[in-house]
Amino acid sequence: MERTDWQDHIEILPYIHHGDPCIKGTRIPVSTILANLAEGASADQIIGEYPQLHPDDILAALGYAAEVLRHEIVVSLPS
Repeated sequence: MERTDWQDHIEILPYIHHGDPCIKGTRIPVSTILANLAEGASADQIIGEYPQLHPDDILAALGYAAEVLRHEIVVSLPS
């Protein structure tokens, strides 16, 4: 399986969803795809709901999330 380069599929534009990351050429936020996956939806089910998506868009959303988390600084708060 070829690696999906998320930058080819995701754009951040201030006039679409207030600058939330979205799949290029759509108004579908990455967060919507991730929330659907977290709720147990398959890629095929998500594409059924949003037929303008391609399977690589789903992989790009996951890749974007992984990239964001790699750069996120997590601080432990005192109990």
